[in-house]
Amino acid sequence: MTGALPSDATPTVLFVCVHNAGRSQMAAGFLREIAGDRIEVRSAGSMPAERINPVAVEAMAELGIDITAEQPKVLTTEAVQASDVVITMGCGDACPYFPGKRYEDWKLDDPAGQGIAAVRPIRDEIRDRIRRLVAELI
Repeated sequence: MTGALPSDATPTVLFVCVHNAGRSQMAAGFLREIAGDRIEVRSAGSMPAERINPVAVEAMAELGIDITAEQPKVLTTEAVQASDVVITMGCGDACPYFPGKRYEDWKLDDPAGQGIAAVRPIRDEIRDRIRRLVAELI
């Protein structure tokens, strides 16, 4: 793993997808829920939507996680620089690269335009990946 952290540092994770309305918002919601204040959580999009995907909100609510207050945010170079781990989800090369950061690309279906039955397996895959990430970081 590149970008090792000092043992007393709080790791910062940035989730990036194109619209910052579905996958990255669900991932951020799970990470906040599972890690609490032990990991700083950010999310952004290369072309943010106007609002979060309501089906993603519904899928997370089924598990008791409320992401209704979240808003899509634009990806900035500063957000990447300030993060220890950058996880992309289908935004390709839109994410700036900085040496020493840990980068992962999670291949996940886009929940945009999908019904709840199609979004649940995406949500569950994200939850599994978040659990593994938390185990590695803290």
